Amino acid sequence: MEARISGTTQLIGIIATPIRHSISPKMHNAAFSKLGLDYAYLAFDIEQSQLEDSVKGLKAMGARGFNVSMPYKTAIIEYLDELSPTAKLCQAVNTVVNENGKLVGHITDGSGLIRSLQDEGYDIRGKKVTVIGCGGAGKAIQIQAALDGVSELSIFNRSAERGQQVVDLINKHTNCKATFYHLNDELALKEQLADSYLLINATSIGMAELEGLSFISDSSVLHPGLIVCDIIYNPRKTKLLQQAEEAGCKVMNGVGMIIYQGAEAFKLWTGEEMPIDYIKDVLDLK
Repeated sequence: MEARISGTTQLIGIIATPIRHSISPKMHNAAFSKLGLDYAYLAFDIEQSQLEDSVKGLKAMGARGFNVSMPYKTAIIEYLDELSPTAKLCQAVNTVVNENGKLVGHITDGSGLIRSLQDEGYDIRGKKVTVIGCGGAGKAIQIQAALDGVSELSIFNRSAERGQQVVDLINKHTNCKATFYHLNDELALKEQLADSYLLINATSIGMAELEGLSFISDSSVLHPGLIVCDIIYNPRKTKLLQQAEEAGCKVMNGVGMIIYQGAEAFKLWTGEEMPIDYIKDVLDLK
């Protein structure tokens, strides 16, 4: 890594909290090195009170761009100059590109997850999908799934206002039928999962201080015909995925999503395609 750093090296990073667990620095720096690109990627763990100053600082220093993770994917928007059409629809950003002093926000979470599902051989077109969580990543995943042909979305969230907003947005702008349910409605969750093709956890339940927890209190709602995806990648196997395996479900974690959303961000920053197979080897995913 040190051998690549020079007086012309451009900074790229990620801002979030917590973030020390992130595999993004390893992934992007390996890709930069493999392709001989003069960039360096660092992780910045910042508090909410530091968000505005952090964005201004990265912009002032001429950073090429940065990723944004929980809990700032929506809060970041007020400090940006422009949003891509998809980010504007989602009202969430996970990738920022510095275009000659103008910070442009993009969202690659949804397309990253869809590509990771395809990589595993799962086709969600025409299927019913249940998603837990309407945060930045959850909303992006729901909207992308709807745009990509999911026939029905059952969306569970703690905040009824936010959940209904996402449902209304999807029903207005796509051909997908979306319905909101409160996360505490266990009967509704059981009913919706009964005929769902895929369950996605798009919350932080299961990571960091919430590690070992699951929103599933009764594993009988899970059935062998269900695919269960947790967008968390650290730990690799959350409590939810353990429950799903025990119920006979096919499972996948968020590693594939982080690679593919990262690959899209990588191209936005560098104009180059990330060497996906090489990165999978680096991250020991083959």
